[in-house]
Amino acid sequence: MALKDIDFNGLKDKTVDAAKDMAGKVSVVVNDTVEKLKRRDIMTAPFMIEMIRTATNMYDHGWDERNGGNISLMVSEEEVAKYLDLTAVIREIPTGFDAPTLDGRYFLVTGTGKYFKNVQYAPDVNLGLIRVKDSGRTAELLWGYTDGGQFTSELPAHLMSHAARLAVDPDNRVVMHCHPGNLLAMTYVHSLDEKDFTRTLWQMCTECIVVFPEGVNVLPWMLCGTNSIGEATAEKMNTARLVVWSQHGIYGAGKDLDETFGLIETAEKAAEIYMKIAHLHIKNTITDDAMWQLADRFNLTPRSGYLKPRK
Repeated sequence: MALKDIDFNGLKDKTVDAAKDMAGKVSVVVNDTVEKLKRRDIMTAPFMIEMIRTATNMYDHGWDERNGGNISLMVSEEEVAKYLDLTAVIREIPTGFDAPTLDGRYFLVTGTGKYFKNVQYAPDVNLGLIRVKDSGRTAELLWGYTDGGQFTSELPAHLMSHAARLAVDPDNRVVMHCHPGNLLAMTYVHSLDEKDFTRTLWQMCTECIVVFPEGVNVLPWMLCGTNSIGEATAEKMNTARLVVWSQHGIYGAGKDLDETFGLIETAEKAAEIYMKIAHLHIKNTITDDAMWQLADRFNLTPRSGYLKPRK
């Protein structure tokens, strides 16, 4: 081909187009790299650190033997985006139930069959961060469960309880389930009537009515890991943050991990005192009048009908 036959204008146009295309591709790569560099290590996230500490503390308290117990922590999209690419879905996991009010919500959840004692050593195996979609029927895994596992089998009870508590308290973020020994023992020897159960706990420690003035709700024994017990627990969560599962354990809900842990810890301390003295002759107790004084002092409202009228 002679030099005169070369279309220099066309060649120039092609070269310019190729250069623009390459520049566009480089820009995408650079932008993607910049975004990745902006994201922080999720192991440094405050919500991750607190989750690991709480799971470890619960195991150390003896509340979560073997693979017993589970925790779910709702995290804002803004917080998650600091650490993860929200478009990078690892896999989708069916939940087996509906929770339309939780669509688009993010949860850090303990895994099924996982031991709380191992969370601190392998959080990426024992925990997972999911996003709820399809009206709650699907969970998108964004991080964790690296051994191919999935969320706790009690996820129905957790998400239904989250939905129930959010309707009552928009600041609720945590649902926690565990097996505290004294509360569990108490369900074998004490009436399961919610008023009676609550009053007994209130009478064991001065702080109880202050910490859970709405009292404690109680379910009879039910098969765990089912939608039925999840629905029953959520119904009970409408009126109290603590729900006892008879002959099994307890569910607690709260604004953060510390509050929820402390809620269960207080109820368990009261149950421990009860189990130590229930067989003895009781000479003294915290009277209803004293509890009304506590209510006034701390500006709280005890559950209606649970205390005798003021003198």
